[in-house]
Amino acid sequence: VQQVFKQLFYMINAVALNNLLLRKDVCSWSTGMQLRFNISQLEEWLRGKNLQQSGAAQTLEPLIQAAQLLQLKKKTSEDAEAICSLCTSLTTQQIVKILNLYTPVNEFEERVTVAFIRDIQAHLQERNDPPQLLLDFKHMFPVLFPFNPSSITMDSIHLPASLNLEFLNKV
Repeated sequence: VQQVFKQLFYMINAVALNNLLLRKDVCSWSTGMQLRFNISQLEEWLRGKNLQQSGAAQTLEPLIQAAQLLQLKKKTSEDAEAICSLCTSLTTQQIVKILNLYTPVNEFEERVTVAFIRDIQAHLQERNDPPQLLLDFKHMFPVLFPFNPSSITMDSIHLPASLNLEFLNKV
């Protein structure tokens, strides 16, 4: 059950983050607020179902950081440093793309300046990020089955002749 929810939450993360990276109309402060609220609801649900140890919440980390990026101030060099230290699960390309797509929804917000984006890129140039922008929503985590040893010993097993396993020898 834990592995299923980890996979499901990863897919939620990948689809939501990819939409954020591809749609200018959703890159705003208010979307960041909505995302963070919805993610907290998912985390609360995991706690309520006793699934905190499943790793499902950790798969949402890039989306959490993207939501926080949308909510942070984006003006000074200190803001750039804060963004760089906070957004460790996002690649440089993803951070820059979100900042480029950021769209103010009211007169109190301002567009992200080109100088600020260059400052971010300068701070992140030593990162060794993969070159892909979008997350692979078809990624599958390996399924792990717990090992439960049998109480039956191997020398007590009888193999029927109909299985045609004569090449097996008891040691």
